[in-house]
Amino acid sequence: MSYSDIRANLEEICQVEISAGAISQITDRLLPELQEWRQRPLASRYAVLYLDAVHFKVREDGRVVPKAVYSLLGIDRTGRKDILGLYLSDSEGASHWAAVLSDLRERGVDDVLIACADGPKGFPEAVAALFPKTEVQLCAIHQIRHSLRYVSSKDQKAFVADLKRICRAPSKATAEENLLRLEESWGKKYPVAVRSRVNNWDGLSTYFKYDSLVRTIVYTTNAVEGMHRMIRKYAKSKGAFTSENALLRLVFCAYKKLLSKWTQPVQNWAQIVSRLDIHFPGRLGLDESR
Repeated sequence: MSYSDIRANLEEICQVEISAGAISQITDRLLPELQEWRQRPLASRYAVLYLDAVHFKVREDGRVVPKAVYSLLGIDRTGRKDILGLYLSDSEGASHWAAVLSDLRERGVDDVLIACADGPKGFPEAVAALFPKTEVQLCAIHQIRHSLRYVSSKDQKAFVADLKRICRAPSKATAEENLLRLEESWGKKYPVAVRSRVNNWDGLSTYFKYDSLVRTIVYTTNAVEGMHRMIRKYAKSKGAFTSENALLRLVFCAYKKLLSKWTQPVQNWAQIVSRLDIHFPGRLGLDESR
């Protein structure tokens, strides 16, 4: 709620008048709790790490500027989801992601099996430097959306059908055959759309080495995107946040609401973790947890 909405509600319900400054002082009491949460120790091993950004506008030095909130969502070895970090940034790059991943290291994370992201600049390089055994999967859905920017609307349906033949192929070999067909069919007409998929193929095709159960949880970052949709719902009345702290307070409260609902493991986790243990023997420490 905006400060004016809070003031109006308090006056109507409690017959109390309160200034915007007082409301700000009250809500700022969340900040130490937020900082403690951001610095809390984490589990040592995560099966999957999702990363995605959600964008907002913040008033800064008399201007309205865009800010990206980066969320890290992890699935631990018991199959439970947790929000590992909240990071605010104006820009991306290898140094930014190195700092984010170093923060996870300092808070106790030793190993991540698979990291899923939408292809942020510098992220694969930072993962390779700080978690060299972690496999990176770029979001297949983001790549489809990106490719469609460069395809005429009259051709999009047919183009997507060809993309789906690649994404849903039973094996990497079949997917690569379908990728060649995509190049032959569309490469001359839409070179940028096709080149983007070819250039990112290593990151987009990681999931083909897993069976279908594991593929369903790593081929896209939908898990964290769904979380961001809820945050946007809470922020929909905001034209621009008055400060970075105001933005962080809202996101933190939304996180807490989400975390209170995540009480069960990911669906089919017993089967999924068994498959992961075959691909990554011993790295989740399942024997230690028995």
